[in-house]
Amino acid sequence: MFPKFMLRWPMHESRATADFNFTAIVCTSVLGLKFLFSTVGMVTCQAEDWPQFRGPNASGVSPSKLGVPTEFSFEKNVAWSAKLGDGVGSPIVFGGKCCTTAMTGDEQLSVFCFDVASGKQLWKRDVATGKLPRITPPNSHASSTPCTDGKRVYLHFSTLGILAFDCDSGEEAWRYALPKAAYLMDWGAAMSPIVHEKTVYFAQDDDLAPTLFAIDAQTGTARWQVARPEMLGGYAVPVICTVGDQTDVVIAGTGKLKGYDPQTGQERWTCNTMPRTVMTSPVVRDGIIYISVQSYGDEKRTLKFALLEWLDTNQDGKLAKAEVPKEFFPRFEQSDQNRDQFLTDSELDTGFQSRDNMVGGGTTIQAVRGGGKGDVTKTHLLWNVKNKSPSNLSSPLVYSNQLFVVKKGGISSSFSPETGETQWEMTRIRNIGDYYASPVGADGKIFVTGENGFITVLKPGPKLEILAKNDMGESCVASPAIADGRIFIRTRNTLFCIADQKSKQ
Repeated sequence: MFPKFMLRWPMHESRATADFNFTAIVCTSVLGLKFLFSTVGMVTCQAEDWPQFRGPNASGVSPSKLGVPTEFSFEKNVAWSAKLGDGVGSPIVFGGKCCTTAMTGDEQLSVFCFDVASGKQLWKRDVATGKLPRITPPNSHASSTPCTDGKRVYLHFSTLGILAFDCDSGEEAWRYALPKAAYLMDWGAAMSPIVHEKTVYFAQDDDLAPTLFAIDAQTGTARWQVARPEMLGGYAVPVICTVGDQTDVVIAGTGKLKGYDPQTGQERWTCNTMPRTVMTSPVVRDGIIYISVQSYGDEKRTLKFALLEWLDTNQDGKLAKAEVPKEFFPRFEQSDQNRDQFLTDSELDTGFQSRDNMVGGGTTIQAVRGGGKGDVTKTHLLWNVKNKSPSNLSSPLVYSNQLFVVKKGGISSSFSPETGETQWEMTRIRNIGDYYASPVGADGKIFVTGENGFITVLKPGPKLEILAKNDMGESCVASPAIADGRIFIRTRNTLFCIADQKSKQ
């Protein structure tokens, strides 16, 4: 167990900051040389933080070299646990702290911060949310995963926008109001922000006014915002991709994977290979962007068919105004060209989907080389495997020498990241159910969380090998966080810190 006085240098700190910290340590040694020498073996200078959704750059891979348990449960290898309240956002870990959110009242969001080693609650902030929008289970209003730069914790909430809290005190530093997201299918908000180079990036790809926002992390003021009118409702988290001297903010959305200039928001490139609905996030390794997407239906199934299936309540083949969420009444009226109070045929085709991006459904698992300019569909798409059973909800994991995906029913597949060649396909991991959480990798293991609360542990490799199946005792939608030799598991109402208790004694 790490001592409370342990010095930590987060990975995001600059060299200048590290040099300053080193000078401070030297000065401290002059004042208390004997004490420092007696404890020098306990001091570490390397952080193993998990600072956002799926950890470093949303990769799902822990940089920690410490071992983590293979076998655990809601009773076994539990270092500590905390009752929270309803939520599905993942925990984050930074500087010896763990932060997560929960709904603790009908119109109250709480932000919790715990000491990683002891589980002691360091601070808790309650925020009034106001009237809440409609959502579809198993989503929760506490759905967004926070992110941090080690100074502040940033999070999104549907009715409040982006909020920033001081990491040490929990005091609110600022909030940035956003347009309220609206979804034709009432899925509800579940997007998560990221922070990079003193800027908070947030992609609000809803069905009404999809936009990418860049907010100054220090002041909470807008740097820029870019409309994404071709997009439909989706939940891809932005990722950072650097190739040579070019760094891009990359976002997957309807029909297109796009790269933006982080400083200006200017679109630099587009790869037009995505299906209609994108709920999974890409991962980046060595300048290559990997993404797996399942959008129901074939390539001819545009949004119109989903609208008729989900919103046409009397199944008469046309959409009445009363069948549309009220937020979309203006769009309905613009699309109702003959003013008969129904959308049919061509009116329905383009009423809610951009006529310039009429892509349909389908599946894809693909690799795209970053660092491009303009339309890179033919130049930077390295491989694209279709109809190979990716998930519509769970993001891929690129770990060791495999790209791993899992979907409903506990059906998994694995591919070569270099070529897309199938290693195994549609093989069950012996945990039937829904999969909303994304797999994560650490300590030579892959952790796969099922909605039923069981976490299956796999050994990476070209053949499926199951190491353990662990029961957390409660539904789980959030992806785990892994840092400091610990696994942080957020079930529907509880936060668990899992650690090898023998090694901690």
